[in-house]
Amino acid sequence: MSDGRVALVTGGCSGIGLAAAYELARGGLAVGILDRTVPDREGLIEALKALGAPSAHVVSGDLALIESHDELLDAIEAALGPVDVLVNNAGVPAKVRGDLLEMKPDSFDQVLGINLRGTFFLTQTVGRRMAARPRVEGHARCIVVVSSVSAVMASPERGEYCLSKSALPMLVKLFALRLAGHGVGVFEIRPGIIRTPMTAGVVARYDPLIEGGLVPAGRWGEPEDIARAVRLLVQNDLSFATGSVVAADGGLSIARL
Repeated sequence: MSDGRVALVTGGCSGIGLAAAYELARGGLAVGILDRTVPDREGLIEALKALGAPSAHVVSGDLALIESHDELLDAIEAALGPVDVLVNNAGVPAKVRGDLLEMKPDSFDQVLGINLRGTFFLTQTVGRRMAARPRVEGHARCIVVVSSVSAVMASPERGEYCLSKSALPMLVKLFALRLAGHGVGVFEIRPGIIRTPMTAGVVARYDPLIEGGLVPAGRWGEPEDIARAVRLLVQNDLSFATGSVVAADGGLSIARL
């Protein structure tokens, strides 16, 4: 799967991002990680190499600080080489789940600043660099955006999160159109209810709902479920399907009678 390629995973130190980084390492890609919090940089680099990554690098940075994107990307590319695969995974939840009528502007700004604004401008920065490099036959380039079932299913108690995710399908379409001529595929993966640190606080709420049939597959999603979808897109078998969405939610978002 590698072809000497370099992947960058945002929010790659835990949850879905970490699982995706491990999956790409197993495929032989060099793996870069960008995350706000990096608890064990050297340990993570060694783990990625042990799984098969020829090289790995981890940088600390806040996706919301768009003026830092070039510097962060420079650090990744200085260590690994030009980025061929971008996995936009980083995201934050609403500060507080609660009444939509009581949502605070600071929570709205933080969530959209990372989940949408930060993701858009990092994609722009990476896409600009990809477009400036010539296409190489057999050296596939792609951008994968990890959104959420909340892109299409409303949760009024965390409206800012839903709004941030609902714009990502259009982001994917826009960049798919802009970068298709440069041989860059752009895709969306739309996870459902996934067992991650972000959902740890709502396990008691969702366990009985899942047991009651909320998720047709009858279980929580695991980070590895999403990582395998990332692998499918990155290995380039679906390059002509640029702009497509992979629903990785166990059937949760399928309309039912």
